[in-house]
Amino acid sequence: MSYAVEADELGKVFGSIRALDGLSFKIRPGEIFGIIGPNGAGKTTALRIIATLILPASGSAIVFGHSVITEASTVRRLITYLPEEAGAYKNLSGIEYLRFMGKFSVKNRETLEEIIEDAGEISGLGKRLHDKVKTYSKGMKRRLLVARALMTKPKLTILDEPTSGLDVLHSVHVRDIIKDYVKKQGVTVLLSSHNMLEVEYLCGRVALINKGKMVAEGTPEELKRKNKAENLEEAFSKVVGLA
Repeated sequence: MSYAVEADELGKVFGSIRALDGLSFKIRPGEIFGIIGPNGAGKTTALRIIATLILPASGSAIVFGHSVITEASTVRRLITYLPEEAGAYKNLSGIEYLRFMGKFSVKNRETLEEIIEDAGEISGLGKRLHDKVKTYSKGMKRRLLVARALMTKPKLTILDEPTSGLDVLHSVHVRDIIKDYVKKQGVTVLLSSHNMLEVEYLCGRVALINKGKMVAEGTPEELKRKNKAENLEEAFSKVVGLA
């Protein structure tokens, strides 16, 4: 099988902190794959390596056949990345922001307008797209940013804590955006979250990591069944010996 992502023995050290310690996983094309674990587990570091933002200290990562180390520029053309603390240009309207960001990927005006229209539908913001971003709630901004990440139909979308800080209603909307878009477009999604119930809803397969290491991998149902748990949170607790 040809994989969308192949991470092999990734290691990364920041000073005296070992953020990743031999982390390996594979992602199939067209699936939503989740990396979950507590704060400080190494989730964001793993995503930033796959997104070519930082280099691993050891190991390798391949994205659709291209090395994130030696072919970073090619990988960047295949992916979009949404960090947890991403922001939008507050003095632009939502539609102006989408058009501004779209121009980095699309030069044809007709195609640009098509993806902006798609992004508007993805966001579900309706007429509010014509209001300035600075008037948006946090949930509305996040919906705009997720739409920006998906609108160009990347082969791989990387989402770091996609619903972090959102209320229940906006969290549900963002999750539905991601799930529906993957179903319609067949894109591959790699996401991280410390919200294990969210990952259970979204992801076809999950990697549980702790202290930079893989502690378990499988479908949510497999992990729950193997650990005799009612949900992923309980399964994770049992795997790392907290239950």
